This record gives sequence, structure tokens and C-alpha cells, in this order.
Amino acid sequence: MSPTALPVPQGFTRRTLLAASAAGLALLVAGCTEEPADPREQVTSEQADELAAQVAVQEALVAAFAAAGAADPALAAAVTAQAEQAQAQLDRLREASPGSSSATSSSASSSPAAPAGPEARAWLRSRVAEAAESHAAACLDQSGARAALLGSIAAGLRGQDGTLA
Repeated sequence: MSPTALPVPQGFTRRTLLAASAAGLALLVAGCTEEPADPREQVTSEQADELAAQVAVQEALVAAFAAAGAADPALAAAVTAQAEQAQAQLDRLREASPGSSSATSSSASSSPAAPAGPEARAWLRSRVAEAAESHAAACLDQSGARAALLGSIAAGLRGQDGTLA
């Protein structure tokens, strides 16, 4: 007795069925496996502490914008966009910092008062430069997205420093 093959519909061969099965299995396996965690995104306790310190630096900068604006209302109007950017940067740092809360810390409220009048601009510029330098230095000890965030903020603040000149 000779084995008989089952009739196969036209256009649908065993090779097509085998290829479709292999593709389906590959998709199923790919969909069911989880990507391993990127080791660069693992936060060490030292990195978490440093990032928390950078949150405090940015909080002090946001407070400095407010203090400079209070000391010189014309400056407040001129740096509204920069102050908003500093606040947005602070929000992103808080989101990236493990265990950070969205509440303002005491370091921001203890920022020194800005000098009155035109000296407020130079005072604010020095605060912006100090924050940029701090973020740039801290960026070197971070990895992955946290390093990119700090580097981006530092670059943005250096641009603000130039506009305050």
C-alpha cells in the first residue's frame, strides 16, 4: 500500500506552511521574552546620592531666578522663559532621581537674596554658571539616560549664561 498525500489547496504548499509556522513561532518567542535590564540604567547608591544633590542644585537655581526677579522686576520680565526652563529641568531631574519627591527642599528656600537693581543680572548669571558646572561634573559619574539628562541640562544652562551676559 502506498501512502497517499493529502490534497493541498493551490498556492499553499508545505514550504509555505512550514515558513509561516516558523515565523509564527519566532514572533511568539520574541513576544514572550522580556528584554534584560540595561545595566547602564541600574542606579548605584552613589549615583542616587549625586543625582539627589543635583536636584538640590537645580532647586537653588529655580529659587535664584525667583530672587533675582524679585530684586529687579525688569530682569524678571526678561528671563521668564529661562526661569520656566529651569523649572522644567528641575521637574525632569526629580522624575529621574530615585526616591525624589516633587516637593521643594529646604535648600531652595534658603537661597541667598539677590542684590537689588542691575547687579541682580550678574548675580543670577553666576548662579546659572555654577549650576551648569555642577551638572556637567555630575554627568561624568552617571550613566545612561541620567548622564544624558544632566549633560543636556548643563548645556542648556550654559546657553542661558550666554544670554544673561
